Amino acid sequence: MEHDRRVTRTWVLHPDIKSDKDRRAAKPALEEAVALAAALPDLEVVGKTLVPLPHPQPGRLFGSGKVEELSQLFKANDIELVMIDGPVTPVQQRNLEKDWNVKILDRTGLILEIFSDRAATREGVLQVEMAALSYQRTRLVRAWTHLERQRGGLGFVGGPGETQIEADRRAIDEQLVRLKRQLEKVVKTRTLHRAARAKVPYPIVALVGYTNAGKSTIFNRLTGADVMAKDMLFATLDPTMRAVKLANGVDVILSDTVGFISDLPTELVAAFRATLEEVLAANLILHVRDISHDATEEQAEDVHAIMESLGVSTEVEVIEVWNKIDALAGDEKSALENIAARQDHTVAVSAVTGQGMDDLLAIIAQSLGQDKSTATLSLPFSDGKRRAWLYAQGIIEEEAQTEDGTDFTVSWTPKQQSQFERL
Repeated sequence: MEHDRRVTRTWVLHPDIKSDKDRRAAKPALEEAVALAAALPDLEVVGKTLVPLPHPQPGRLFGSGKVEELSQLFKANDIELVMIDGPVTPVQQRNLEKDWNVKILDRTGLILEIFSDRAATREGVLQVEMAALSYQRTRLVRAWTHLERQRGGLGFVGGPGETQIEADRRAIDEQLVRLKRQLEKVVKTRTLHRAARAKVPYPIVALVGYTNAGKSTIFNRLTGADVMAKDMLFATLDPTMRAVKLANGVDVILSDTVGFISDLPTELVAAFRATLEEVLAANLILHVRDISHDATEEQAEDVHAIMESLGVSTEVEVIEVWNKIDALAGDEKSALENIAARQDHTVAVSAVTGQGMDDLLAIIAQSLGQDKSTATLSLPFSDGKRRAWLYAQGIIEEEAQTEDGTDFTVSWTPKQQSQFERL
């Protein structure tokens, strides 16, 4: 939906807090924050600043000298909104807004704005409203006397507080109860839909990954679906399901999901848990990684941590899809392609050029057991290495002892067979 709000001149700050034991690498964190802000159409990011900070000041987050220095910077650039990439307390927010005469969004507030801008399904909209109201409820101490509503604030994170300073918490609580009831009805309907789908013997393949890793582009290439796939963070907020016929004629359901992100507040993970329900029901998970990103390893760790917090079973097989291989060149590209080729459950692809897509579909078919063959192998007792490999792979159907060794009946994929032959 197009907004008729005018564009708001925005500056992005990343406080690099030295005392924070979980602090992220400062430069990539600032770039990600800029990309987050750029994901909202009504923000024009005018500039960005990395602010080294020994420890946060309780009243204003930054020291008085830095507050004054930034104030001059914002004045000189006609800044209306400052996005602070991290948590900001209501008191800090109120004081800084007075000092700088701008509106302030912290990381949680900005992510909520993006969620509200992107949510498309009824369930997604309800979840966003609930998360935003819960967040807003903690901010009712704000004083907005210097900022009138017509100043053109964003969506609903800055909503009621601006002109109704003494907003009634009870009204918010009542609205939360109403939304919760509506959400329960919507979730019940989706449960029925899922039960109906369960009668169709199609395995579910869920795409997960750090936001902006290219999940939606891969989804579109595999399904031909017209899901929004822009180079921006949080492009998808509602799971999109499509049936895909694999090369061997087998149908699977492919599910595209919201991107994960580091430091996503726990209350937001909880609010969007239902959006990720398809991941919990998946038979196979494709973990899409932007392999060209400097922080690809850290992003992968964040994805694993969120999947664990959602309760995704460790028994569900995960395939790593190393996307954006086309963004690399020379030795680096060749090295990563070779590593992916040698590893189980890894494939290097480019969603843009189509490189590796056939390999990806083949691996999906193999992993779902659609492409397995049965073989009988006779191994002497002395062949410990290959015997250990068979046990480690969990592919032995039957085994019988002979005078010279053991006869194994195995069910394996072509890739496992070629790996065994290379041992």
